[in-house]
Amino acid sequence: MELFGDSYGFILNLYMNICSYIVMTKKINHLIINIMYYFNKRFLLILAYITISHMVFAQMNSVQINYETYIQKVKQSNLQAKLAQSNYDIAKKDVDQSKSLFLPNLGLSYTGIMTNSPLMAFGTKLNQKSVTMQDFDPTSLNNPDAIHNFNTKIEVQQPLINIDGYFGRLAAKSKEVATRLQAERTKEYIELEAYKAYLMLQLAYRAEEVLQRADKTGDENLKLVENYNKQGMIQKSDLLNAMVRVQEIKNQYQSAKTNISNASDYLGFLMNEQGGKIYKPLESIDTQIVHEVFDTILNSNRKDIQAMEGASDAYKNMYQMAQYNIIPRLNAFGAFEMNDKNVVGFGASNYLIGVQLAWNIFDGNKSISKTQKSKLEYVKSKDEIELYKSQNQLELNKTIRQLLDYSAKVQLSKMALIQSKESYTIRKNRFNQGLEKTSDLLQSETLMYQKELEHLQAIFEYNFTKKYLQFLTH
Repeated sequence: MELFGDSYGFILNLYMNICSYIVMTKKINHLIINIMYYFNKRFLLILAYITISHMVFAQMNSVQINYETYIQKVKQSNLQAKLAQSNYDIAKKDVDQSKSLFLPNLGLSYTGIMTNSPLMAFGTKLNQKSVTMQDFDPTSLNNPDAIHNFNTKIEVQQPLINIDGYFGRLAAKSKEVATRLQAERTKEYIELEAYKAYLMLQLAYRAEEVLQRADKTGDENLKLVENYNKQGMIQKSDLLNAMVRVQEIKNQYQSAKTNISNASDYLGFLMNEQGGKIYKPLESIDTQIVHEVFDTILNSNRKDIQAMEGASDAYKNMYQMAQYNIIPRLNAFGAFEMNDKNVVGFGASNYLIGVQLAWNIFDGNKSISKTQKSKLEYVKSKDEIELYKSQNQLELNKTIRQLLDYSAKVQLSKMALIQSKESYTIRKNRFNQGLEKTSDLLQSETLMYQKELEHLQAIFEYNFTKKYLQFLTH
């Protein structure tokens, strides 16, 4: 009811002001200033309520975390790292499958049949070792009675010489090595991404601190401007400019809190934890600039490059396997079986042992095409390695130059921050003495906090670039 009363009073007051201005032929801009003044104050109250609510909610869900604990959780629970490890585990199983090249293949079967086929019936009796002279009677041979047979059979196949299979196993081993190195490199990249996310969270909290001070300073300056306005020392337009400045700061302050929430969500994602938590780093952002010397030549022993070379070796072995596919294969085989007319009978037994030399002479040009394709894939893999090295050398050169630029940017932004603080202090003192314009004071205040935010951003860029350079040279 009080809110509606205020609104009704405002409408009535606004109506009376309009009438008064029309009657007294005042300038219409005074009416606009009054309207803006009213809505600006209401907007500040609403924005303050939203900010306070957000602060209370954030405190309820805030979780403090240090960098070491955070990195350990990322290493243990990150989904992308788990997928990389799964790819390596799958590659290891491919190597295990290739053991069939020298391990025997053993099979056991139990079969029951009933037949009156002349050929099958006579052969079954032979396997059962139950043939008599009566079975040679033409009538019995042509029209045998139905016969039952239960066969138990053990089969063994033993590879002896399979040259193409040998190169296939080498290819599987090369793939395993490549996948392992790629998984390790993926984990290193995830650590880099986790470091960047932690830096972003630190930066978000520092930006919040800066904008919180800016908000407090803006409120203090607004009160001072309001007093000067009541005393008739400044115009109302100066007061509105100060209020607009306060609104801008509060908007930026709210955005800084949103950035904290976004950065916290990303940390939770990297740790594979439930969202909705607001993480607060125990360490503050490192503002110390420590210069390091990095190699300007790309490290060929880097795990991702070694992984690509391992994949190229796999293609090479696949090419050699295709070449040796035309070489004959030598395999041994054997079988032992028992036949009986009873279900659980194991009466008559026999065995079979042999060696097979198989040679696939022509398969419709399939082997030749496969060999040519394997060769092209191997050549392509070598070219991809050279391209990847060249691209990463360019990236290394660019990053080294960027690090030098960011180092200079940190120093320059620090000097600019110091100068902007001195300028604001001078203008604030002159404004208190009535010697400075309100617009100049607000501009100086804006510049001071802008330079502080730019300095923090420069530190973030330098720290991450240095870490990225370590990643490129490791």
